[in-house]
Parts: sequence; C-alpha cells; structure tokens
Amino acid sequence: MLKSINAIRFTGLDMIDEANSGHPGIVLGAAPVLYTLFKNHLNIDPKNPNWFNRDRFILSAGHGSALLYALLHVSGFNINLEDLKSFRKLHSITPGHPEYAVTEGVDMTTGPLGQGISHAVGLAIAESHLRARFNEENYPLVDHYTYVLVGDGDLQEGVTFEALSLAGHLKLNRLIILFDSNDIQLDGPVSNASSMNIESFVKSLGFHYLNVDDANDIDSVDEAINEAKESSKPTFIEIKSKIGYGSSKEGTSNVHGAPLGLEETKRLREVFDYKEDRFEIAEDVYDDFKNSLGKRGSEAYKAWKDIVDTYLESNENKDIFKDILENTLPSTLSKTFTLKPNEKQEATRVSVGNALLDLFENYPALMGGSADLSGSTKVKGIEGPFTKNNRTGRNLNFGVREHAMAAITNGLTLHHLRGVAGGFFTFSDYMKPSIRLAALMGIPTLYIFTHDSVAVGEDGPTHQPIEHLAQFRSLPNIQVLRPADKNESLLSLRLASETLDQPTIIVASRQNLPQITEPAYDAFKQGAYLLKEENNPKGILLASGSEVSLCLEAADVLKNEHNIEVNVISVPSLDRFLKNEKKVRETIIDPKLPRLAVEMGSEDIWYRVADDVIGLSRFGESGDGETIASYLGFNVDSIISRFKALL
Repeated sequence: MLKSINAIRFTGLDMIDEANSGHPGIVLGAAPVLYTLFKNHLNIDPKNPNWFNRDRFILSAGHGSALLYALLHVSGFNINLEDLKSFRKLHSITPGHPEYAVTEGVDMTTGPLGQGISHAVGLAIAESHLRARFNEENYPLVDHYTYVLVGDGDLQEGVTFEALSLAGHLKLNRLIILFDSNDIQLDGPVSNASSMNIESFVKSLGFHYLNVDDANDIDSVDEAINEAKESSKPTFIEIKSKIGYGSSKEGTSNVHGAPLGLEETKRLREVFDYKEDRFEIAEDVYDDFKNSLGKRGSEAYKAWKDIVDTYLESNENKDIFKDILENTLPSTLSKTFTLKPNEKQEATRVSVGNALLDLFENYPALMGGSADLSGSTKVKGIEGPFTKNNRTGRNLNFGVREHAMAAITNGLTLHHLRGVAGGFFTFSDYMKPSIRLAALMGIPTLYIFTHDSVAVGEDGPTHQPIEHLAQFRSLPNIQVLRPADKNESLLSLRLASETLDQPTIIVASRQNLPQITEPAYDAFKQGAYLLKEENNPKGILLASGSEVSLCLEAADVLKNEHNIEVNVISVPSLDRFLKNEKKVRETIIDPKLPRLAVEMGSEDIWYRVADDVIGLSRFGESGDGETIASYLGFNVDSIISRFKALL
C-alpha cells in the first residue's frame, strides 16, 4: 500500500525531473488521496476507457498532471513508461496539463483553475438527468459518481462559486469534491490572499462537509469517501496535506511549480526507503491496481454491458438511449429544418428560439438554458426545469452565472448530451474561458447569443458588442454563425446540430429583420453564398446578419438611381468561408471586383475578403437602435458613398 503510494510519487517526480518542468508539490502531497480513490472507489475500466457508465474523475488542479499520468499508467491505461518519459515534450500523450482526447483516462482538459470543478457540475447534472430518465427496475443503465480533486487556487476563482452554488441548490449528491488543502499557493501562503472559512462557505451553499486531518491517513480518506457516497447532498471533503511532503521545501510555495532536481529526488528516495530506480515500478505495484481497480472495473463493465444489451433488445426507449450512448444524431432530426416561405419581419433571436424548441422536441440529447434571460434570448429547454425534484427536465435555470453556465454546458456535452447555453452576446466576455476549452477539447457545445450589435439600442454601450465577433472568429476550432433571417437561422441550427467535432456559436439579432433568403444548404455550409446576382456587376457588397438586408437595399438604390449593378453576398460564417480552398473562395467572392463589407463590429478580419469595410472601431451609443446604427454609418447612403469610392 505505502509502496504503491510511493511508486506514484516517485514516478511523478521522475517525469518532472526528466522534463525539467512541472509541479512536484501536489504529486508528493496528494498521492495518498488519489491512491485511495483509484484503488478503493473509482469504477473505471482501463480496457474500456470510454465506458459510458464509468465514474468520472476530474483533476481540476490540472498542474498535477504528472500525478494523474502516473496513476493512469499503473492502473493499466494505454500510457507506457516511454510516454511518461516524454512528459511535457512535443507530440507526447502526456502534455503539461491533462488534455481530453489526447490521453486515455482523462475526462476533460484542465489547467485554467476553476474550470475542472465547474465542468464537473455539468457532468453530475448529466448523470442525474440520465439516471432519472432511463433507469428502470433491473436496468441501472446510469449509476456512477463524479469526483474532483481541487486545490486552493480552484476555490478562489469566481467561476467556482457560481458552479458550486448551483450544485448545492440542485442537490447533486453524486458530486464528490476532494480538496487538497495545503494552505500554500504559488505566491506564498493562502493566508496572504484569503481568510475564507471553507467549511462555513461550502455548507452555506448546500454541501455536506467532511474533514480529514492528514492526507497520509488513507483509512480516514477512505471512510470520508464512503460517507460522501451515501449523502443526499453534494459532498466537499477537505483533506489537510503538506505540499511537497518529505522534501526539503515541504510546506512552501517553492515546491509548487519547480522540479526538485535529480539530487533532491535521490535524497527523497532514501528518506522514503524507496528502492526502485528512476522510472522503475515493481510488479507488485501493478498487481495492487490490477487486483483492485482493474478487477472491480472489468466486472462492473461486463455486468453493465449485459444489462444494456438486454435493454437495447426491446425497451421502448432503446433508440433514444442508443443515440445518446453512441453520440449519434437521431433520425427525427430531419423534421426540424424545413425552410419557411417569406413572412413578416422577425428578429433572428425569435427565429432561432422557435427553431430551437422544434430541435428540443426532435433531439432528446439536447439540454440547457439561459443565464436568467430565457424570456429575451428565447433559449429554453423543454419538459420543465431540471430541479432537485424534477431530474428529467431539460431546461436549466442557470441564474446570473454566465461563466459557470458555459462550463456546465460543456460538462453536459462531455457526458453524451448536447449542452446549449443562451445569453446576450456582450456577456460572452464572462464565458470566453470555458468556450475556449470547448474548442480545445473539440466538443460540440452550442452557444446561442442574442442582442448581437449596437442595434440593441437603449441599453447602451455596456450591452452592445463590438469586438466579440472578431474575437470568436479568431478562436481555433469553433464555428461562428450570424444568420440574416429566419431561413439562415434554421440552417445555422442544422449545421450546429450536425457538427460533432467542435462547438458552435450562433449570434442573433434583437431587432426585427425581413425574410430575404432561401439558400441551398450546401451553399450555406461554405460560409458565404451569392444572394443577389446581376448580369454585369461592377462590384460586390458583403455582409452578415442584419446588415445583409441593408446591403440589398443599397444594391437596389445603386442599380435604380445610379445605374450601377452589384452582387450581394451573404456571409453567415466568415470563419467557415475562410477555411475553404482559395479556388472555392474565389468562385463565391470574385477578387477582380471591388468589394465592400458591411458589419456592425470590428473591421479587421473582413479585409481578408474586402477592399473596404464599414465596421466599428469604437463603442456604441445609448438610444434607439435604428437611429444609432444609422448614426454610426450603417445606412444606405453611407454604403453607396463608400462603394462608389472603390470604382
């Protein structure tokens, strides 16, 4: 037992010394805690690492990755000693912080503090929801826990408070948080930055609180986890540890993020009476995990698989469960996306919201809601709110918790659901860190933002996004869609639904817009398409969203009053368009013609496809939306003047 703990410790230290980079403090201090969790509690099967009903373990303190990789290696995951020796090196499967879909056994990408614990709340919601929806007598299809290891830094991030307060409110009793409480952070003692009473804090949020005085007392750690598993509330276990336990820098911030070095590690081997050489692990350590975690997980997986196979033979919900189990799109999805004939003007937030309700009806994996804004964003799930008394509801009342909302919806998506979050576009600022993680992990979370421009109007500059489209278009591995009307809104949701390897942002208007498009889906998917084509065009007007109809008006005036014909191109997704091959881009936007782009946002990226841009490099104003837009240059006269200057 102690030998196994020390094997984990020294394997982690060897990795850090080999890389000359990493965080040894948590490896030495928290190894007994995670040893106890992995050996005695976690239901995971290294031979089936993506098993649907496995317990989830999130290392929110992601800087402790060496500790996690050492554990995954001895547990039998596909991580060999050469992988451990390649820790933090280019193209290794043991990167500096844990990365989802890179390393077997890693359930999410962590590193930015507070993210792991916040995403874990989403995982716990998904488990609770799916358990209530599908479990029947003799069919425990969903029956597992979500465990998180956190440090002091995690608990100081604002997103953590947002997420924990919701978890306590919802009584997510299968969420178990292990707090590596060592009173030290990078810049010194925790007391320099915080005097929070953790026990009072988490109890006030609705958590069951437990305390373990010594992380090395694995029997007490084990008892606490057992008690947590029986609680009717989420549980927070504070475990007092010593950062850098046993080292000459024990209990100081100096051991947080700098390698101990070969000499100090060698000295520690003598102190701990650990006989094995660098990267050497005794067979009885492997056997320790094989005969506990390995045996338990293998038996649990086989028993679960038999239950699922029987369930899928005849149960009336088998098709829905199978789609969720396999992350496949339901056959009913095609009913949602029939284009509509021209009708009255309608804000695209209404168009997206109405289509989203249809999507909820036809896509049983969809779950989410808005940050206390569903009446305005129109983003709201069905089947009632998800509450402590209604676990089957698919609408989440996030409250005013934008950042946690983004993280929690990612957690839903990581657990085979499709998380959807709604908010005002300017408040995506609060959500950016979690959206970035979704892009990094390549998971298909859907974010729907409304109030997309200065045309928001009277609420003024604080509510009027300027740089936000440019910001998200520059983010790798995400698609940004800004529909011009109802039909483009429908196709935006279709594309988002069919995209399974990256998140999607849909940005919608507050103001009413005319119905002006009826694009073919294949053309729409290219990110831009010819909306108005003339026989003898002298140039091109380009736009997205609400500015597309404005460009159509300007094109009519140019033709009828100035005898100048121009093509109009709708660009619902500039970032998708720019990913096309050059020859494809040039068949849509002819580079030989003068090109003017129009969009109520930052201008720079548009210069990749346009000669001139009517955009914004300033904040907005407070007043009537139409008046503000015109005042800032978004009117027919401005477009005509700027376009003629290009001829």
